[in-house]
Amino acid sequence: MTDREQFQTIFDKLHASPDVLTEVLNMTIKEKAVPIRKKRFTPKAAAAAAALLLVVGSGSVVYAMDLGGIQRTVQVWIHGDQTDATFTVENGSYTLHYKDEDGNDIRQGGGGVAYENGTERPLTADELLEEINAPKPEVEYKADGTVWLYCLEQKMEITDKFEDNICYVQLKVDGETQYITVKYQNGYAMSTHGYVQPEELN
Repeated sequence: MTDREQFQTIFDKLHASPDVLTEVLNMTIKEKAVPIRKKRFTPKAAAAAAALLLVVGSGSVVYAMDLGGIQRTVQVWIHGDQTDATFTVENGSYTLHYKDEDGNDIRQGGGGVAYENGTERPLTADELLEEINAPKPEVEYKADGTVWLYCLEQKMEITDKFEDNICYVQLKVDGETQYITVKYQNGYAMSTHGYVQPEELN
């Protein structure tokens, strides 16, 4: 495989134009003509430096440094749909950045710590991502007055299921029955053992 083919394969996800790729490759070729007595980069180092400039300037990078944190593109469940999100982790805290179904930019974050042998440590990126994608319900009150329940790939309108501001719903999640109690505009809970009493949601 030629240097040009390797370069295009590795950085294909950047979606750089062919003109930019040609210019970067030409930069590496020009470096070969530099006299030995001068400091010079090898062609691969020059290509890597040029690629770093492309990475810094591109929004479609899979991995990139972000002020000390690591950033990557992941898929998460948002309102019953798998959605591409930019996932940034630093010192046990994360930020998710994605577009909702209306094209609006959404940012959310969180974090946590774990205790091992009495020592506190920040959660790893994999632990944080596992927590984000754990099966848990989400209730949305839409501007049109409808109420929606989401859990992983499932979505259900529950507007008409409320009686005295309480709604009870059963879902199958990972082969297990989950009992979800929703108190209108005032919290919700999910349990494998049965419905939570509404007074416990305050």
